[in-house]
Amino acid sequence: MKSFTDRLFILFQHVVPQHLLSRLVGKIADCQTPWVKNTFIKWFAKKYQINMTEAREEIPTNYPSFNSFFTRELKDGARTIDRDSANIASPADGAISQLGKIEHGRIFQAKGRGYGLATLLGGDQERAKDFINGEFATIYLSPRDYHRVHMPVKGTLTHTTYVPGDLFSVNQTTAEGVDQLFARNERLVAYFDTEYGPMAMVLVGAMIVAGIETVWSGQEAPALKRPVHTSFSPTSPEPITLEKGEEMGRFKLGSTVVLLFGKEQISWAEDLIAESPVELGKMIAKKVEA
Repeated sequence: MKSFTDRLFILFQHVVPQHLLSRLVGKIADCQTPWVKNTFIKWFAKKYQINMTEAREEIPTNYPSFNSFFTRELKDGARTIDRDSANIASPADGAISQLGKIEHGRIFQAKGRGYGLATLLGGDQERAKDFINGEFATIYLSPRDYHRVHMPVKGTLTHTTYVPGDLFSVNQTTAEGVDQLFARNERLVAYFDTEYGPMAMVLVGAMIVAGIETVWSGQEAPALKRPVHTSFSPTSPEPITLEKGEEMGRFKLGSTVVLLFGKEQISWAEDLIAESPVELGKMIAKKVEA
């Protein structure tokens, strides 16, 4: 039974102008006026107990804006990438929201709630076929986490779909209280060819997320009200191939990554369950031997 506070929080998100609020926060987060950005940065760093000793720039107020602080780069060696070719590495710091099999074309969200695989992918039934009866993991990045997303395996980019949508918060409360949360929020779906077969990484936007960026296109936020599809040729003279552990994108303020693999390609680490913490580069799954 949800508390009154939880119900009020969910109701607020249904009635608030989500995109307007997010754009306003985004402008503040990009502001480089010292007293504005420093006030915001110092409050955030104290509230969420940000570990700055692992950041390349350790002094929070040295960052030119809140967004640059939030997407701060780590020092070399701050994370160790599992290099075993049989292992899949975590693409981010955070916690498992849910993981398991994609059953009957649906993905489990929380407590009796789920959503359609094809809906998550922007209605693309053909690409959804690659992941029917496959595996998914939903990884939540909290405000205190490192907010760059890296490759769990080596992959060559084949296609992206930017799907417009809502901007609900993506914490546990909304996961349990908002139907089809990850399939209704704004999101970027990136498809890769890998030695494990097709893989999709879905970067899900959220309330006051000021933007999603990728290393190949920069800011990903078309102003259209329909999905935007972009194809990339893996056989072109300069294919976009990213190595395991290499950065692929980042969130300006926190959100969620949904990782998808095809049927009988990988198996999740036995000790991973809902709310298990994960760390960028650590093993979260193994390749299924043929």
